[in-house]
Amino acid sequence: MARPNCCSSLVPSLHPAAISPTRHKPTIIASASRRRRQLGSTRFCSSASLINGVDDRCWAFGRLILRIVAQKGIVRKPSTATMVHALWHRVEKPDAVSLEAITSEAQFDQVLAEARQANTSIVIDWMAAWCRKCIYLKPKLEKLAADYHPDIKFYYVDVNAVPRTLVNRAEVTKMPTIQLWKDGQKKGEVIGGHKAWLVLDEVREMLQAA
Repeated sequence: MARPNCCSSLVPSLHPAAISPTRHKPTIIASASRRRRQLGSTRFCSSASLINGVDDRCWAFGRLILRIVAQKGIVRKPSTATMVHALWHRVEKPDAVSLEAITSEAQFDQVLAEARQANTSIVIDWMAAWCRKCIYLKPKLEKLAADYHPDIKFYYVDVNAVPRTLVNRAEVTKMPTIQLWKDGQKKGEVIGGHKAWLVLDEVREMLQAA
């Protein structure tokens, strides 16, 4: 069974009787078909590919359809401010946020004080350079940190690079250990001795319960 082409799959779905006067439909189809011939597109495009921009020609044709529909007054064209706002939100959200290192007990106290003043939580990854699971988990935590940025900050502590008193204060006995701190107190922890995706799920649950 042949797949529907661009005109037959997309155009009718954009013009239901409830919102589109019948008199616009022949004009739009004719204009769209003429432009598609100018683009030289002989390939079949699904509605999904037109909307998601999977194929360059499908994307161009989909934009053409939306522009024609907007010119005919069938749907209101989004304002420039709306499009810039949407684009800004796509650009400003990072894929990953690097974990900031805590290298001393004084810095640890300062981080806790800043979080208490801002009334926010922090996540601390207690790790070691020799721990292979710690090294594997760290970049995954950086991706997780992007989901909570900038509301919750993520840090890491190399237990071999800080005084033992700090490790004992946090009651860390195994690596990696991911702890949640708020109001200067430890609110929860996850010991990452199993698969990374399970550890990340437990960290998410810990953050949601806080």
